[in-house]
Amino acid sequence: MTKPPPVTATEPVAPPSVPPLAADLDAGLRRLKLAAVRRTAPEVLITARTQRWTPRKSCTLIETELAARDASNVVNRLKAAAFPVPKTLESFDVAASSIQPKVFDYLSSLEWIRTRQNLAIIGPAGTGKSHTLIGLGTAAIHAGHKVRYFTAADLIETLYRGLADNTVGKIIESLLRVDLIILDELGFAPLDDTGTQLLFRLVAGAYERRSLAIGSHWPFEQWGRFLPEQTTAVSILDRLLHHATVVITDGDSYRMKDAKHRKEQPTPS
Repeated sequence: MTKPPPVTATEPVAPPSVPPLAADLDAGLRRLKLAAVRRTAPEVLITARTQRWTPRKSCTLIETELAARDASNVVNRLKAAAFPVPKTLESFDVAASSIQPKVFDYLSSLEWIRTRQNLAIIGPAGTGKSHTLIGLGTAAIHAGHKVRYFTAADLIETLYRGLADNTVGKIIESLLRVDLIILDELGFAPLDDTGTQLLFRLVAGAYERRSLAIGSHWPFEQWGRFLPEQTTAVSILDRLLHHATVVITDGDSYRMKDAKHRKEQPTPS
């Protein structure tokens, strides 16, 4: 009688090592908060290679989803910013302005927003202040920042309404959730004592926490023309200018030059 062959123990076969995800795919899944996909993706990709799938298609889908979300976020942030008109930095004629190209390039880099510094653009009407402010705000939104635009009159009116129902503190804290607050046309109308105090509360709240960008046709030494209380005016300027880039514009009004140019064009017969 033949004896059966002895049974020998066999070593378990180790599963093939699973390589980590590519850095771009891993980062995309993290941003999308797809934890399960990120957890199982390495094994799925091995299967894809074994069965001759195209792993790159997974990355393409992630990139498409991210691009769609980014585009949607930009649209929402532009709407929330409440710009009065669309303006971009690309449509600003730096060569025709009094803003130095190096200064314009620095502002366009948005580094001052990332470091929570301020911007003050001072100069006559029609010299590019609003265009620059809105263009910078638009660029900041496309870079992922949250922005809110006000004229000085609209801001003070908003804060006054908060006084009426005792929500001014909440309004200011809500505004300080954005990365950049743009305050245009500061000084077009004088402020009373209450309005000045409300402006101070916003500036003080934003100090070293958020970036402020203001536009005014009044030089700093003449801010007493629209801020009635000297001590508060000094306090506002002290906080506003401590970490700030100051840009002085001059020259003829773009709007007046454009109107003159149109007037000189021959009328078609």
